Amino acid sequence: MPILLLIRHGENDYTKTHKLAGHLPGVHLNERGQKQAQDLANALKDVPIKAIYSSPLERAQETAAPIASVRRLEVQIEPGLLETNVGKWQGKSLAALRLQKHWKVVQHAPSRAQFPEGETFYECQSRVVSALDAIIRRHKPQDLIACVFHADPIKLAVAHYIGMPLDHFQRLGCDTGSVSALHIGEMGAGLMKLNQKPPFDFLPKKK
Repeated sequence: MPILLLIRHGENDYTKTHKLAGHLPGVHLNERGQKQAQDLANALKDVPIKAIYSSPLERAQETAAPIASVRRLEVQIEPGLLETNVGKWQGKSLAALRLQKHWKVVQHAPSRAQFPEGETFYECQSRVVSALDAIIRRHKPQDLIACVFHADPIKLAVAHYIGMPLDHFQRLGCDTGSVSALHIGEMGAGLMKLNQKPPFDFLPKKK
């Protein structure tokens, strides 16, 4: 049964100022985000990670890079791990979005929500799970695999694998620079840890 480490990218100026970056290019880690990425790398340097995958967006790749460096791995770009397409909400502040009627649907009935000119949560969840399932099939059952991507896609993936209704996924936490771990097998999946920050005490160490 492989273990998936679902890693959220580090802080950037959009997350710091509570804005939705969406698919905007050129969103890089800020100073705190760079430290979070290095802290993740330090905490995972002796963990026997076999492969590391990343969303195509810069903030995810910049978080994956130091982890890959200490493990002497190449970051593999996986388009299916891309952030949720929030359409016209891209670049907007959460404070402004909370004033919109559709915000309540997104937060309390996400199965009914679609971002203006963007994805539904069902579409995002299906895309991300398909990508993760494909990654799992490339590796041996005992492998430990790191995937660096984004908060809502991570929470949607966790909800799928543990059988949580989509309408409850917003109850999960996923901070910048955090790791959630899933143990996945043919007969089901188990959530080992959710929203954990370094140092970690639950992962196998390199022998």
